[in-house]
Amino acid sequence: MLRPGLSRQLSAAAMQVPMLSSPLKQTNEIDWIEPIKHHIRTSYGDDPARYSEECNTLNRLRQDMRGAGKDSANGRDLLYRYYGQLELLDLRFPVDENHIKISFTWFDAFTHKPTSQYSLAYEKASIIFNISAVLSCHAANQNRHEDTGLKTAYHSFQASAGMFTYINENFLHAPSTDLSRETVKTLISIMLAQAQEVFIEKQVVDRKKPGLLAKLAAQAAYLYAQAVEGVQDNVSRAIFERVWLLMVQVKQHHTASLAQYYQAVADYEANSYGQAICRLQAAQSANKEAIRLANGFPGSVPSNSNLTSETGTILADMTKKHTSSIQELLTEYIRDNDMIYHQPVPSENNLPSIPKLPAAKAIPVSELYQGQDIQRIIGPDIFQRIVPMSVTESASLYDEEKAKLARAEAERVETADDELATSLDYLKLPGSLNILKGGLDQESMGVDEDFRGWCGDLSGHSPFAPTFDQLRGDKQSVLSTLESCTKSLDVEESVCEKMRSKYGGEWTQQPSSRLNSVLRTDARRYRAAVEEASTSDAQLFNSFRQYESDFDEMRSAGETDEADVLYQRAMIKAGAGKKGIASPGAGEEGNLLDDDFADDARQSVAEQIERVEELMRKLQLVKRERQQVLKDLKDKIHNDDISNVLILNKKAITNQEAQLFKSELEKFRPHQNRILQANHKQSSLMKELTRTYGDLLQDKRVRSEQNKYESFSRQRNAVLGKYRKVYQAYTDLQDGLSRAQQFYDEMRDTVDSLKKNVESFVENRRSEGGQLLSAIEAAKGSGADREQARLKELMERMSVSPATQSSHSPVSSIGDGRMSAPHRPTPLQPQTAYGAQQPLYNPAASPPITPRYQSNGMQSPQYNGQPQYQSTPTNGNFQQHQPQRPQSYNTQPQQQQQQPQDRASSYNPNTYGPVSSPPAHQQYFSPPPGQQYSNAQQPSTTQYGQQQQQAPQQQYNGGPNVPAGWHPPPPPPGPPPSQDYGALSGSQYPAGPGGYAADPRRTAAQQMSGGGDSGGDPWAGLSAWK
Repeated sequence: MLRPGLSRQLSAAAMQVPMLSSPLKQTNEIDWIEPIKHHIRTSYGDDPARYSEECNTLNRLRQDMRGAGKDSANGRDLLYRYYGQLELLDLRFPVDENHIKISFTWFDAFTHKPTSQYSLAYEKASIIFNISAVLSCHAANQNRHEDTGLKTAYHSFQASAGMFTYINENFLHAPSTDLSRETVKTLISIMLAQAQEVFIEKQVVDRKKPGLLAKLAAQAAYLYAQAVEGVQDNVSRAIFERVWLLMVQVKQHHTASLAQYYQAVADYEANSYGQAICRLQAAQSANKEAIRLANGFPGSVPSNSNLTSETGTILADMTKKHTSSIQELLTEYIRDNDMIYHQPVPSENNLPSIPKLPAAKAIPVSELYQGQDIQRIIGPDIFQRIVPMSVTESASLYDEEKAKLARAEAERVETADDELATSLDYLKLPGSLNILKGGLDQESMGVDEDFRGWCGDLSGHSPFAPTFDQLRGDKQSVLSTLESCTKSLDVEESVCEKMRSKYGGEWTQQPSSRLNSVLRTDARRYRAAVEEASTSDAQLFNSFRQYESDFDEMRSAGETDEADVLYQRAMIKAGAGKKGIASPGAGEEGNLLDDDFADDARQSVAEQIERVEELMRKLQLVKRERQQVLKDLKDKIHNDDISNVLILNKKAITNQEAQLFKSELEKFRPHQNRILQANHKQSSLMKELTRTYGDLLQDKRVRSEQNKYESFSRQRNAVLGKYRKVYQAYTDLQDGLSRAQQFYDEMRDTVDSLKKNVESFVENRRSEGGQLLSAIEAAKGSGADREQARLKELMERMSVSPATQSSHSPVSSIGDGRMSAPHRPTPLQPQTAYGAQQPLYNPAASPPITPRYQSNGMQSPQYNGQPQYQSTPTNGNFQQHQPQRPQSYNTQPQQQQQQPQDRASSYNPNTYGPVSSPPAHQQYFSPPPGQQYSNAQQPSTTQYGQQQQQAPQQQYNGGPNVPAGWHPPPPPPGPPPSQDYGALSGSQYPAGPGGYAADPRRTAAQQMSGGGDSGGDPWAGLSAWK
């Protein structure tokens, strides 16, 4: 029970003591819209019309802020929101004299002098000053008789002090006196002192101990003493009103008196009666000074002081009531000391100082803005569509830190799960427990589901043997087609080279080896591919033979649904059937759980099995809990967003990003600790499980069952391994045969296309050769007619008289009818149109030509190396003129149907250079017995020159002794295609196979005998060469 004097003091403290509050700054109206739109257009390159709503919203916020009341929650919220949007705006738009130029005009809160600046910092400082002023007014006008009012006033005074502190810490070189460091510092001291005083009121109402109240009052007196110094300075500079100084001085002395008063009560209770009396006397002295100042308080106060006219009366009444409390308690203490205790009363100077206990502090702005209420008041970022790059980069770095944390925890959980699975697998749990509990026959002897599925897959499958037969047939078909193509190319090349050997330089057709190289290469490549495929086919066939019986067994079991029979038969064959399981030892031992009832000493087996199962359940529970904690952690990381913190602390975290990230990541620490605890719990449970299970396995009966289980497992694995290999061979065989069938189908199409190309190539070459042979024969015929006319004219000029020369000259005898005009020998000068224009053939200079075939099967490229024949309309251009196909290959060639009787055919091997050996398929012919060779009718050297004396002339007489159907043999092989025939251009008689074929006499004889009919097949003579 409190003393009567203390009770009166508490009732006096319950009176509403007036508080100081700062006046607000006033401002003029400005326009945000146009400057911001201009900056968006120039700096961000965006259409400012898209941000018209945002600009109008910011402009309305500033207008609403100007009318904010100093003691209304709505006014405070408007200031909060506008300042919060200014902070966000400062991250995107540089508002200063060089960029977004807006003149902010504010009037001093105390002197009302206007100040204008283009700096956004001045606008923000003025807004913060008004927020502090509104908070102080809100706190001063609270009804502190209620608990809610007390708490609100206490918090608002501290928040106001925090806002004033933010001004001093972040805004330098204040342009006005109300924002100067000294003025703001004084306001901070006043707000903290009043917050301390409000806290003392709450403690007095809660009837706290006097010692605590004394310490709190001592701190309040100290804060008011600091405020008095600043207020005096500002009053001397005509900034603050004088009533503020009186108010602060009264509060200073009153709280000092309260401190001595409550400490006196505490000393009295501590039996320090003389010291208590001295403290009451000190309290009385301090209160007298407070009474003096309160009595001097003016009855009317200036409106700018935010005080009422009753302030002086309330202060005087407060001090008087406190004087009565002091006097009453002092009288009681002196009486008690004089009559009972008799302790000396020390002087005031010797009193120990009262310890100070701070109960109020300035709340930082960042702490204020982290509250959910403030965030709700500020609302979303108006210009959130315009994101500053610096904030985006910081958020990305923070996301990386979160991702690292999530990966580390996920890896830790995964490692723990793997360790658990590995440990259980090593102990063969929980499978081995079924054996120990007698569950082998029920579960382990069943057919493996994989085995049943394998048999089902093989059921209904057709045998592989027909497929292999089909593959062999396809392979033989492809190889025969390739052989046919190669043979066709060989025959065509043989014919071409034989004709070149026969006609020499006149046979200007390109060598086949240069044109068919691509076709031959393709044929060789296709053959190699088929041979390589044959190796794969052989491997597939070997695999089929190896597993053929197993395939049949599994297919039969799948079709008849007897997979279990096959499985049991395989297990019995492996020595692990049901009979093998039911061993005598097992029959004698029986079920372990049954034995436990027979012998009390064996009860430990069942208990240990139950203990192992319990530990395994706990391990699974730990695993699930760990997974759930990881999931919750990932969700929390995903939803974590510190954009607002980064924006509000953009300037503060320039060099402290790592520290900020570290503090933010601490919110995930509880989840990390739970994962660590789960891992530790798993380790301890796993150790206990290993020990318990090890003890269980030491029992003899357990070891016996374990050995049987291990033996059965090995045999079961052997059976499954065998059939797994069979099934794998089946699937591989199916895939291999499918690929082989596809390969042979594609290869068959490919070689059919190759065959068509070869046939087109051979057909075009034959047509081309036929045209060339026709041109050669036509050129020979036209040359023979001209030579006949020239020879006749020459003989006429050489005759002296027609009568004498006709009977003695050999020439005239030729002209008398012994030899017809077409059988005269070739003149010395070569004048045949073809022989004079025949170009030299050089295969080394001929470009390789790849045959290209049109849709009609004819050769499309034009051979530029062939001569232009004047005696035939066909000029070798196969793109414009289609060659005529030979009508028959059974008729005899025109140049070999009849030989002139009186013509001398000369052949001298020394005339040529080195002769190339004939091809391997060249056939040699010997003349039949009816052929005659003689040296008759050698021409005169006077008429024909000296070049025919080197060798005897052999003349073939095609008389009646020639056997029917016999044809003269071909000339011997001529010089290679690169042989130069320029030395023979002046020869009277042509030599060599080419010259022999170009002899006009031979052509003339053929024309006379009718063998040169144009209606015959000029390529028919090739049949004799085959």
